[in-house]
Amino acid sequence: MVHNTESDSRLARPLIRLANSLGISTSYIGQTHDYHEASDDVLISIIQSMGYDASNDEKIRESLRRVRAQEYSRLIPPTILHIQGAESVVQVNTTLLESPTGTITLEDGRVFTGSLRVNAGDGSAAVPFQGSFITKTSIILPVDIPVGYHTLTVNAGRRSTRATLICAPKRITFDRDLELTRPWGWMAQLYSIRSSESWGIGDYVDLAQLLQNAKRKTGADFMMINPLHASEPVAPLTPSPYLPSSRNFLNFTYIRPESIEEYNLLGQESRDKIKQLHDSVRSLNSNTERLDRDAMWQAKMPALWTIFKAGRSFERQQQFDAFRTARDPALTAYATWCLAYDKWGEPTHDGSSWIQAFSVDSPEVSDLCSKYPDTLSFYEWLEWIADEQYGDAQSSARSAGMRIGIMADLAVGVHALGSDVWGSPERYARGTTVGAPPDYFNQQGQNWSQPPFEPHNLAQTGYRAYRDMLHHMFAHAGALRIDHILGLFRLWWIPSGRGARDGAYVQYDAGVMLGILAIEAQRANGVVVGEDLGIVPDYVRESLKSHGILGCVVEWFEQRDGSFIKPEDWTPDAIASVNTHDMPPASGYLQFEQVSLRSSLHLLNEPLDQVMAAARIEQRALMNVLVDGGWIDREWLADIPQHEQDIVEGQYKALCTSPCKLLAVSIADGVGEGRTQNQPGTNNEYPNWRIPLADANGDGVPAEELFIHQRLQSLTHIMHRYC
Repeated sequence: MVHNTESDSRLARPLIRLANSLGISTSYIGQTHDYHEASDDVLISIIQSMGYDASNDEKIRESLRRVRAQEYSRLIPPTILHIQGAESVVQVNTTLLESPTGTITLEDGRVFTGSLRVNAGDGSAAVPFQGSFITKTSIILPVDIPVGYHTLTVNAGRRSTRATLICAPKRITFDRDLELTRPWGWMAQLYSIRSSESWGIGDYVDLAQLLQNAKRKTGADFMMINPLHASEPVAPLTPSPYLPSSRNFLNFTYIRPESIEEYNLLGQESRDKIKQLHDSVRSLNSNTERLDRDAMWQAKMPALWTIFKAGRSFERQQQFDAFRTARDPALTAYATWCLAYDKWGEPTHDGSSWIQAFSVDSPEVSDLCSKYPDTLSFYEWLEWIADEQYGDAQSSARSAGMRIGIMADLAVGVHALGSDVWGSPERYARGTTVGAPPDYFNQQGQNWSQPPFEPHNLAQTGYRAYRDMLHHMFAHAGALRIDHILGLFRLWWIPSGRGARDGAYVQYDAGVMLGILAIEAQRANGVVVGEDLGIVPDYVRESLKSHGILGCVVEWFEQRDGSFIKPEDWTPDAIASVNTHDMPPASGYLQFEQVSLRSSLHLLNEPLDQVMAAARIEQRALMNVLVDGGWIDREWLADIPQHEQDIVEGQYKALCTSPCKLLAVSIADGVGEGRTQNQPGTNNEYPNWRIPLADANGDGVPAEELFIHQRLQSLTHIMHRYC
């Protein structure tokens, strides 16, 4: 959206008109209501990443003509959104003498028998185009089209155009049972919670036990976990779960080898080999300083290969084949990427890597697959096993009585050198990455090093990539948290080689993307949470609310003009928590971990004493709210370390008095862990996503003892008493 202070001369410039026609905002309003314009060279780079040339005035005019031709050469747009229960108007580009007709083929192949009305032109002037004149006619879609992904075919004269017709429910319905008794659940970083049978990090079998025990021993109804998207196939493994190679497939490093059905068929020699591999990393389970994913995977992978090579029964092979058929061709492309990574090494950005030299269809890649057919099948098998064990975890949660179970987390994007981008490069805008402009917390802006979905490709393909991704996310989850949900409306694109400040917002069709989200949530009877923290326009939050998507309320962020907002005044349409994974746990916050850690990492933009003084003022303001609400005693503030657990529990008492529809409790707060799990703005300067779960004394808390931990049980009592 162009700011209204822009001069008419700037708006009239062909470059600006081209950018706007492609959905690129040439200006934006920052967090302090300051006005910013994107530079010409940034706009030119982003336009080029969409496949258009804006390098000079003539190229810009040619690109404008191309955009216009794409609009008028089709009778209807390639993707059309229809909301069930209301009529929709589909504009049709016809010549003056043409009268359109339309038919709908439903998702299941049947022809829709309802009536599609045709209206005459809307009164707009005819537009000259390629020797004829185009006018607007319309087709009215009726209210009774069923929810789903259908095909609308429109004929006019000798022309015929097909479009994907997305018929979505108006909103995601919150289950009546969840309305009657408010659910609460735990927030967990799965990899950080190990059992005695883990291989150094938490795994899918640990998840199943955690879910069962969370319900049986605390009464929780869900567990929000870190993203479980696919990572690299061989070490070294990227620690961050928010920089995956694929959002369509699961992270198979979380597999528990001994829980695979075929393990029971192994001979003693193979079992002994796997036991030796397991024993070589068993000590990692008690390491409370840092997780070692690479050591884990270097031991676990040969164990999995041993099980794979042992073969399967006829029935199990049929199940494996059915999984491959259901997930192809994406599964083959993903496994091929894994194989190439395995045999040719880690891909790089320097232009000399196999990932730039070959595509998934290259002869060299086909030769590699022919040379290593077993390894290719192995990677497909790993994904099948991961899907089984993850599905078993959700089944365990529901059988234990959880009303939601797993709350999965959808990362905002994927690694630029990952399998999703390599396997389907046309889906992504090349030469750009996404991030965020400068704000209070990141004064230089952020670059997440992830290529964005190309919005025009999404529309041309009926949003297939996005639809499939959501469908697979909901396959084994009762709820879905979407990281940076603003990205369904707009994303900050940064041209390669530029700083995070030098970007521009690119618009997405939020109506379509939210409609698809509603379809998939309805089909899974699932809940959707959108991470809407930070700079989020009011219209975005209103749209999320109208679609039945919950936002996020974080107790420490609920401030206005230096004062904390009372919990009873928080929005009800949200999931409420005390903190997030990007902040220290509650005990760390009371010890000003958020200041001391950033200072030790040289991340402060102001003098330490000034930042610490501001942090003390903020903490005092929060403590005053807790005291005024009767959730803590004022005398405790004279010796916070002595009363740390009482004050932490006071924050959760306050949380329970909010009207928010869901409440989330940090497992780290439950055991007294004080260390930060992730420090934004760092990579290896701090062991992000590598902190094992430990208690207030620094002792590890194994999964078997987690939900009988005295401090966690005390916090559980708070949740039951005050909710």
